[in-house]
Amino acid sequence: MTQAEAGERAAALRALLERYNHEYYVLDTPSVSDAEYDALFRELVQIEERFPKLLSPDSPTQRVGATPSPAFKPYVHAVPMLSLGNAFGEEELRAWQQRTAKLLGEECAYVAELKIDGLAISLRYEDGLLASGGTRGDGSIGEEVTPNLRTVRSIPLRLRGAAPALLEVRGEIYMRRSDFDGMNERRIAAGDAAFANPRNASAGAVRQLDPRATAARPLRFFAYGIGACEPGIEAKTQWELLRALEAFGLPVNREARRFDDFAQLIDFCESWGSKRDQLDFGIDGVVVKVDSLAQQRRLGFVGRDPRWAIAFKYPPEEAQTQLQAIEVNVGRTGSLNPYAVLAPVNVGGVTVTTATLHNEDFIRAKDIRAGDAVIVRRAGEVIPELVRPVLELRKGKRLPQYRLPQRCPACGSEVYRAEGETMSYCTNASCPAQRKERLRHFASRGAMDIEGLGDRFCEALVDSGLVSDVGDVYSLKTSDILSLPRTAEKSAANLLGAVEASKNRPFWRVLYSLGMRFVGAQNAQLLATAFPSIDDLRKASVADLQSTEQIGPKIAQSIVHFFEQPQNVTVVEKLRSAGVRMMETPSAKAHSKKGPLSGKTFVLTGTLPALSREEASALIAAAGGKISGSVSKKTDYVVAGESAGSKLAKAEQLNVKVLNEAELRALLAAPAGGP
Repeated sequence: MTQAEAGERAAALRALLERYNHEYYVLDTPSVSDAEYDALFRELVQIEERFPKLLSPDSPTQRVGATPSPAFKPYVHAVPMLSLGNAFGEEELRAWQQRTAKLLGEECAYVAELKIDGLAISLRYEDGLLASGGTRGDGSIGEEVTPNLRTVRSIPLRLRGAAPALLEVRGEIYMRRSDFDGMNERRIAAGDAAFANPRNASAGAVRQLDPRATAARPLRFFAYGIGACEPGIEAKTQWELLRALEAFGLPVNREARRFDDFAQLIDFCESWGSKRDQLDFGIDGVVVKVDSLAQQRRLGFVGRDPRWAIAFKYPPEEAQTQLQAIEVNVGRTGSLNPYAVLAPVNVGGVTVTTATLHNEDFIRAKDIRAGDAVIVRRAGEVIPELVRPVLELRKGKRLPQYRLPQRCPACGSEVYRAEGETMSYCTNASCPAQRKERLRHFASRGAMDIEGLGDRFCEALVDSGLVSDVGDVYSLKTSDILSLPRTAEKSAANLLGAVEASKNRPFWRVLYSLGMRFVGAQNAQLLATAFPSIDDLRKASVADLQSTEQIGPKIAQSIVHFFEQPQNVTVVEKLRSAGVRMMETPSAKAHSKKGPLSGKTFVLTGTLPALSREEASALIAAAGGKISGSVSKKTDYVVAGESAGSKLAKAEQLNVKVLNEAELRALLAAPAGGP
């Protein structure tokens, strides 16, 4: 590999890893497994080690997490929360131990602690009282979630004994598997969707805007270290520090062990790999630390990682089971989505009964057939993954190749697949399965956020004929709700109250809730800024829409097509008649003007190191700025990344100020009226 080739690959890896970082740490919606992320990260590390000139300060290898969500106040860590380097096997763990011993010039003892699969947080105690708490974020600045953390019963609000005047406690929020299963049973009984896994449920709970929602989830906490501490704790080793944290009343995992013999430590790590299913909480490895705090200080840090600690990571957990059938569900846009029906199998402490199969091409490429023995994997994914069929166990069986139905399994209508697309679609816009999915999406937390309108009610409302489209939600009466099975008066009153409250949602959320193809939450925000009323958007041509940054021809054509359909116009008019907000309000505009970027026009070009264009646009809009698709004398700033094109040249020609991502972040952090 030449340096030029390495540079291109490193740039691509950085952009990809930062996107996955944002999905994992900020959005809580990871799209790749830990194993896939780790493989990409290690490839980037190897390139930067081989070509040191390619190392840049904004590389994912030099950072810890991701940018904090703008929905929460920033939380500044007095001492940065650093993440760990990884060892994927005994050889890499021994190599780390040898490097450590060489740097120290002496042998040392080690402490091994189970790596809890949860959400890292920091707690700040002042004079023994819990003062604040936040997520890790980018290691220096996280999100303040103090009210939510106060609801976690295993976090003491007051430390025991003679606590330091200032103490930052580092630890992990998690959920016991037994508690998780019980919570999901209650949610299903109430008609709500089940959570995918304990880690995602824990992370989502901590980042709730309403602490009461956090309190309703069975969260727990383990402490494993400290940040700032004034005056210092009388502990000379990590082992003594854990005991000191226990003495303060903080929960510490009791499976931690201290080792003088590194071979015994390796046995400990490997033994937990085979018996981790016995625990009532998830782990994805073992954290190994040099025991002596003095030796830790001597070793210091390299880039993002402390030299004195490493994470021994386990491979993704896999299990074999039988593929009983391949079924298809129908999405809100009519897409036919095949999925695997599996004989129940325990993978990573979670009972798995289904796995996504993506599309017909995916099934054909892997030669997956109903009746096969298959390997299923969970590595923190939201949905379990079917890895492969066990072909040697197929011998002697006559299993037919899978073919996607030519008619919709929900309504019997014809199915079509457009040229160049991987998905097939039901042609019936009135398909009951589509109507149910559209209603679920409309009521979901990210859209109209109608509390209580969960899966059970969505099914019942469509099946009963009370709701034919989402506009009918606002015509429901108490008697309608009470006519549904297992519905009490209080539930009906609560649901109708939530429906009424949803009329005041911001305009961009209304746009998102309509379910236009390719229009996600971020694009909906951009559209609401560029076209501040539903009528403005309906009148917009493809060319008008494409003048908005991030709105390409596919999205623009989809929006125009949406408003060409009479049934969609009917829905919009029902919502308007019901009093749902159909434009940006003066108060919303005034609120945006208070931001640090109010009145400023930005143009984005090229690929930014960490933020996608959509993310950068959303942050600018949230701070009061305006996004434009072209550079002119009225442009205040051009934000340029790698491979910036003609927009950068025009900015230089017009003497428009050009910013990199770091300078944009500085503007976003400035007080209102700053730039």
